[in-house]
Amino acid sequence: MPDLVLRDKALSKGQLSGKCPMQASVWPKFRQAIGDNPIVHTSNITPSSELTQRIHQAIAEAGGWLGFDRFMAMALYEPGLGYYTNALQKFGTMPSSGSDFVTAPDISPLFGQTLAVQLRGLLQATATNEIWEFGAGTGALALQLLESLGDDLDRYTIIDLSGTLRARQADTLLKYADKVRWLDSWPDAIEGVVVGNELLDAMPVQLLQRTGGVWHERGVVSAGQGFAWQDRLTDLRPPIDIEGEHDYLTEIHPQAEAFITSLADRLLAGKGGAAFFLDYGFPEAEYFHLQRHMGTVMCHQLHQADDNPLLAVGQKDITAHVNFTGVALAAQNAGLSVLGFASQAWFLLNLGLAERMAQATLPERSQAQRLVNEHEMGELFKVIGFATFDGHLLGFARGDRSHRL
Repeated sequence: MPDLVLRDKALSKGQLSGKCPMQASVWPKFRQAIGDNPIVHTSNITPSSELTQRIHQAIAEAGGWLGFDRFMAMALYEPGLGYYTNALQKFGTMPSSGSDFVTAPDISPLFGQTLAVQLRGLLQATATNEIWEFGAGTGALALQLLESLGDDLDRYTIIDLSGTLRARQADTLLKYADKVRWLDSWPDAIEGVVVGNELLDAMPVQLLQRTGGVWHERGVVSAGQGFAWQDRLTDLRPPIDIEGEHDYLTEIHPQAEAFITSLADRLLAGKGGAAFFLDYGFPEAEYFHLQRHMGTVMCHQLHQADDNPLLAVGQKDITAHVNFTGVALAAQNAGLSVLGFASQAWFLLNLGLAERMAQATLPERSQAQRLVNEHEMGELFKVIGFATFDGHLLGFARGDRSHRL
């Protein structure tokens, strides 16, 4: 595949983020800010808690205004209090369990079994024997890969910020305790194959709002016990020009791109490897389409989506769609090759999911169908692959959309 057109990007080293949800393709209906120093208030603010108090303190220490990326980082990852570091249920198939969303490995074990076909080939090609998973959720994907890869895999390394999720992963993976390890931070080098399922969408984003033709950064201010939006003039811009003069809300993703850069550094420091990310999102031209004027930030709680991250802080997930062009450029600028980019449906079908489904029971087949249905995960979710080498992979044999990045 020819190199992508490169853009200059200032990529700061972002903090490692954890695993995250999926679900809605409905765009958030953020109310438009008005005036030179606009504030958008929210009603029915949830009562103050230790987390909200910490955020109020951070806002005060920052001079009364906090960028949304910092707010999102605290809401999701504040130690012991953020959504991904507290003890809430999060993952599950039914709202009655107290869970908020379901991910592909929990929908069907055929997901991990099919993905393992691609990973086995890459382990052999790189002469490595280790899988690395960032943000492993319940451990369901790790279990499926460990069972499928068997003796082809000597070690499975998980890097996850959540202590409560680590405990759940340890229970799930007890049978493979001799192969699994957890790390608290980046190693100096990574050798093997990296997997991130619904990882990048959980990394904090900055919000940009164009009002009256003028760009602002949207941040958060204190409003009594709760929070409100406030926009400030900024020199930040989306990576491409947005057509039209209409008001427009969108996101930029410096932390996700910095994560990819850091990962590339460590893959290149080792003897070689590859990485796959499965998530919902778009290429750049679609992401910043003139009609996508309300952004992609969305929250998930009890299997319901809402558009207000300023409510129920720490009690629900906050997510944004992935700009796959941005992460592809970050990988390429750091020295990795882009192996392919496809819908989840094409990727799994190329790896033999249909044949596995044909041998499954009717209920198993029905569940697995959700992975590839166009109106569910099949089209909204994409797969992108990077490596320290060039190559043609089975998962991208048909339906590769690298040319659209």
